[in-house]
Amino acid sequence: MNLGRFVHAPKLLIIPPIIIGVLVLLFMAAGKQPPAKAERGEPKRTVRVIEVPLVELVAKAEGYGQVQPARIWTAVSQVAGRVTYIHPKLRDGEILPEGTELVHIDPKDYELALAQSQAELAELNAQEKNARASLDIEKRNLVLATKELERIQSLVKKGTSSQSKADETERAMLAYRASVQNLQNTLALVPSQRSVLEAKVALAERNIGHTVISAPFDMRVANLKVEADQYVPVGQSLFEGDAVDRVEIKAQVAMSSLRRLFIGRQNMQINIERLSEEFADLIALDPVVRLDLGNHVAEWQAEFVRFSDTVDPETRTMGVVVAVDDPFKKVIPGYKPPLSKGMFVNVVMRGKNSMQRVLVPRSAVRANTVYVADGENRLRRRPVKILFSQGDVSIVDEGLEPGERVVVTDLVPAVDGMLLQVQFDEDLSQSLKAHGKGS
Repeated sequence: MNLGRFVHAPKLLIIPPIIIGVLVLLFMAAGKQPPAKAERGEPKRTVRVIEVPLVELVAKAEGYGQVQPARIWTAVSQVAGRVTYIHPKLRDGEILPEGTELVHIDPKDYELALAQSQAELAELNAQEKNARASLDIEKRNLVLATKELERIQSLVKKGTSSQSKADETERAMLAYRASVQNLQNTLALVPSQRSVLEAKVALAERNIGHTVISAPFDMRVANLKVEADQYVPVGQSLFEGDAVDRVEIKAQVAMSSLRRLFIGRQNMQINIERLSEEFADLIALDPVVRLDLGNHVAEWQAEFVRFSDTVDPETRTMGVVVAVDDPFKKVIPGYKPPLSKGMFVNVVMRGKNSMQRVLVPRSAVRANTVYVADGENRLRRRPVKILFSQGDVSIVDEGLEPGERVVVTDLVPAVDGMLLQVQFDEDLSQSLKAHGKGS
């Protein structure tokens, strides 16, 4: 038996699978296409673009400020005394109607002063009446004494009467004349004395009137500082009353924002005596006061009142005062609260004139330059003149035409002439158009 032949038989069994594998690889390689050669071309950058819109634009300026009542009345005691009455609703925050009696001060001292002055005036009137009656009598006595003197002097000349009798008669006549003069002097002083006493009566009546403090207008109580049975001296502040028929907001607005409102009105002649009225006619189309309530913004139509007299030295802003009438009558529960003192609100003003302007996103302007996609979809740098920026948009005065395609993607690097793959941003285009008149 040949044992070597059986030993080498397993090794021969490996050869057929190897041959089959090689044949399979050769078959697969024969059916595979050779790799295509990539042709080298110019790279493209994908960018978002918008077509520049031409919109009817109204310039806006906005600022922030606190709500304050248009009128604030401070109740000050004009007489001294003990407080005998306080209105039960005289508390901070309460609203009281005009004419409501709020505080009474004890009037007894002033009533006594009035009674005393009236008594003195009555006494003076009686004294005047008596003096006039006495004057009539003394005048008659003077006339009789004068006639008697003339008769005695006639007798002295005839020698039938003595000179001493004539002297005695003359002294009596002079006494009556002095009495008449004294009574006339007394009556001459009566008018001035009456004026003094009448002034005392008027002062006492006035003080009595001041013991009752009433609301001068519909008001909201603030800073109450008085209690019942408290003694108050003259000049003490008792409480304040804020008018509820009108509130004012002094909003601090940047000078650059205010400038927008006057574009196109530079040649208007201003009458300095009617400055506030003409400014109101010039710029204040419809100021709006806005209050952010979180998930809702409440709005009130306002009225331009005046500009502040100073510029804030720190923020370089100008105070613009606007007013809202009857804020408490415009309350809508859960939607529009009352405009109360101290609220921090936003004030938006619009200019009188609208203007046809080209708008671009503010972020698309880089150092007074925008990137434009030309007709061949290549990037071009375009210098522009910006009239002003308002919110998230910039108003272009020169350098762009309506319909041109402006790149809004931030390109780094931005190479002039580079090839672009443009994609129109419709949402941004609609947002720009929404900045037009009436928005």
